[in-house]
Amino acid sequence: MAVEFACKGQNVATSCSANDLEVLLDFKNGLNDPENRLSSWQGRDCCMWRGIGCSNATGSVIKIDLHNPFPVDSADVSRYGFWNLSGEIRPSLVKIQSLRYLDLSLNTFGGIPIPRFVSSLKNLEYLNLSKAGFFGTLHPDLGNLTNLQYLDVSSEFSALTVENFQWVTGLVSLKYIGMNQVELSMTLSNSGFRGRIPLGISEIPRLRYLNLALNKNLSANCLELFRGSWKQIEVLDLGSNKLHGKLPRSIGNMTYLTHFDLFLNNIEGGIPATIGGLCSLINFDLTGNNLTGSLPEKLEGMEKCDSKRPLPNLMYLKLSSNRLVGKIPGWLGKLKSLQQLGLASNFFEGPIPASFGKLQNLTNLRLSGNQLNGTLSESFGQLSELSVLDPSSNFLTGTLSEVHFKNLRKVKILDLSSNSLTLIVNPNWIPPFQIRNLDMGSCHIGPSFPTWLKSQKELKFLDISNASISDSIPGWFWDISSNLSLLNCSFNQLSGTLPDPLPVFPFADIDLSSNLFNGTIPIPSVSIELLDLSHNMFQGLIPQNISEVMPDLIFLSLSSNEISGEIPATIRKMTLVQVIDLSNNKLTGSIPSSIGECSYLKALDLGNNFLSGSFPSSLGQLIQLQSLHLNDNKFSGGVPISLKNLSSLETLDLGNNRLSGKFPSWISDGFQNLRILSLRSNSFSGELPLGMSKLSSLQVLDLAENNITGAIPTSTGDLNAMVQEEKVNEYLLYGKYRGIYYEESLVVNLKNQFQKYTKTLSLLTSIDLSRNNLNGAFPVELTNLHGLIVLNLSGNQISGKIPENISSLHQLASLDLSSNTLSGVIPSSMESMSFLSYINFSNNNLSGMVPYKGQMTTFTVSAFEGNPHLCGAPLLVLCQNGNSDNRTVLENDSSDEFPDKWFYVSVALGFITESSTDLSQSEATEQPAPKDQIRAPDMAKEVFNRY
Repeated sequence: MAVEFACKGQNVATSCSANDLEVLLDFKNGLNDPENRLSSWQGRDCCMWRGIGCSNATGSVIKIDLHNPFPVDSADVSRYGFWNLSGEIRPSLVKIQSLRYLDLSLNTFGGIPIPRFVSSLKNLEYLNLSKAGFFGTLHPDLGNLTNLQYLDVSSEFSALTVENFQWVTGLVSLKYIGMNQVELSMTLSNSGFRGRIPLGISEIPRLRYLNLALNKNLSANCLELFRGSWKQIEVLDLGSNKLHGKLPRSIGNMTYLTHFDLFLNNIEGGIPATIGGLCSLINFDLTGNNLTGSLPEKLEGMEKCDSKRPLPNLMYLKLSSNRLVGKIPGWLGKLKSLQQLGLASNFFEGPIPASFGKLQNLTNLRLSGNQLNGTLSESFGQLSELSVLDPSSNFLTGTLSEVHFKNLRKVKILDLSSNSLTLIVNPNWIPPFQIRNLDMGSCHIGPSFPTWLKSQKELKFLDISNASISDSIPGWFWDISSNLSLLNCSFNQLSGTLPDPLPVFPFADIDLSSNLFNGTIPIPSVSIELLDLSHNMFQGLIPQNISEVMPDLIFLSLSSNEISGEIPATIRKMTLVQVIDLSNNKLTGSIPSSIGECSYLKALDLGNNFLSGSFPSSLGQLIQLQSLHLNDNKFSGGVPISLKNLSSLETLDLGNNRLSGKFPSWISDGFQNLRILSLRSNSFSGELPLGMSKLSSLQVLDLAENNITGAIPTSTGDLNAMVQEEKVNEYLLYGKYRGIYYEESLVVNLKNQFQKYTKTLSLLTSIDLSRNNLNGAFPVELTNLHGLIVLNLSGNQISGKIPENISSLHQLASLDLSSNTLSGVIPSSMESMSFLSYINFSNNNLSGMVPYKGQMTTFTVSAFEGNPHLCGAPLLVLCQNGNSDNRTVLENDSSDEFPDKWFYVSVALGFITESSTDLSQSEATEQPAPKDQIRAPDMAKEVFNRY
């Protein structure tokens, strides 16, 4: 847009008019000008004032440009100060009807609305009020500015809103629309457009630039939106909204299009092959949508372009975070102008095209998080402009040599992690680059520590975890480490002692876990934010000054070492810490009450130590706590009621201690998020609360080996999280910080063996009430828990029958009802429980024939022994009367001699077995001998008398 005006120092035909002078002075008086930007606004000739432009012909003011050249986020603020204007926009400004250019952008007008009188400036051609602190609603009267060619009201933090967007279609002269972060959701209720872009916007005859990005609630169907006449558009930015539908083939008709940004929307379907006709395209960004299918093998419409190459001007192609599949097409390797290519986080497969190594302008290549295989071509070593190379998290294999990096002089970010690549270079190799971010986690670069790192003077982030290094860290490395903001050498076999103090960069993240380091715990030389030294062989005490040296620590893990002594009371000075994991050590003493001052704690794990004493009530101050492990210690006393305040708690593990007192009934109240409750192997007494069903998120209930009495509450059958089977595996991660996190784990008694769950813990549903003093009947309500995988009620005094519909627990894998007083028959429906791999019904009063069919044939004698009234396979006790199902006969036989007869049968069969008589289990089950042929009682008497 051309606007003729006279700047300061130019000769004009006429001096500033008295009207314009008066208006501008009034305008100035309404403004706050802390840096005296308007110091030149004095005298009679306003055309000489800073930011004012006048017409060469008439001298009338046609331009007011008071944009802030040094906004708050500018690097020049410290030099020039804060040039932000604020205050009031005086309505007298409307008297300058000659005004064609108004720019007040990048100021701070303190939340005032855009003055409505602006819409009366009929001759305005340029209006820029972007990021100037205006607040409120854009009035539809702006649609009266029919001469307007440039409109930018982009906001920050959605401070501006639009109630009716239709007025924009009336701006027939418009070439540029900027409404970045203008909240358009109010359209939903007031205009009838339901948050949609009016389709008429594509028909504005001169529109060249449209920016409606970052509005979040703006919607449109792509097929409808691009059905209009967009042939003239050059820049279209609708990113971070709610656009949906598929891209139409007609997109290839937008021949003037240079920038097409629809990142973070809901676009689905594939990318039309007709994009080959977008000859002017420079930037194409569809990151973070729902694109599916494969990229077109061939492009259409290339004949429209003068060049014989596809998309000759394309510099930025960004398709990451979609659901694209198939192989990467060859035409991508012919985009000679390409500088940035983003295909990360899709489902691409096959090799990385070697032709990528010929893209000499390529600076940024991101291919991570796909299913690519094969090796990395040596041609990549020719990409001399490359600064970012990231093919991480794929299935790449093969060897990398010095040739792969030969000309990578500019590379700053290199991420080869989570592949199966092997690096083989000369020990004296000096790379051509000075790397800043290096991630080679899970690559094979050992067994020696990489000496070529010695040349990297600009290194800030280093991850060589799980890299098959079995060596000590050389002394020269600690000269580099003082510059590192990230150091991850975990999951290697690094040995030796660490320097104390540990030289690192301020606020760094240090992960040296899962190695063979020994000696005492080193203290960093400066305050850091993450320290993980777990799974090593460190000894000695936790340094008393650990929290004084690292007051900004957010993540601390010293677990699985041989650390002894007490937890320092000064731990309270870690006021920002979210994770403290000191588990699996040799700590003694009590929990310092000062820990209650660590108010941001999300996970606290002190399990498997030798801690003692009672729990401090100050634990109840940790209201953000999600995971609490105090298991396997020597704690005594009861559970303080202050823990009732921990409403965010998801895991409470106090098992294997010396706790006593009544079962804390308040646990059933106020813990809506509790997934795991383990109080096993303590001395809790009393009854379970009736309101157990209030624990609606509970998946693991382990109260085994206590002194709990009474009946199992029927409300246990209403535990909502166990009613439905868990189908989605959700990693239970707490205190996640820069990729490091505390991973939840739990030891569970499954199939009479203790097993540790981590990755699949969220899928586990378990109830273990074994070895208590529970009585009453088996609650039939438990059969409502269709997602239950483990049920252990053994070692109690539970009576009555096993519910007939127990087979409705179709996910059940482990069932232990042993050592109770259960009676009646084993339900025949259990034959259909296909997931069941462990049962134990031993030592009860069960009777009748074992339903030895289907899944039940997988279990041995030990699952049923100790029930003198059970018969049939796999037991060696034959059932009487030769019936195929003798359960009724046995159960109803109340004669006085029946127990004796049964005893003789058992003894006789035992004798027969020891005598090697050939009576197989199948014969005993499928072909029972007729009653008159069974002489076991007589034989048993003889045997009994003999011995």
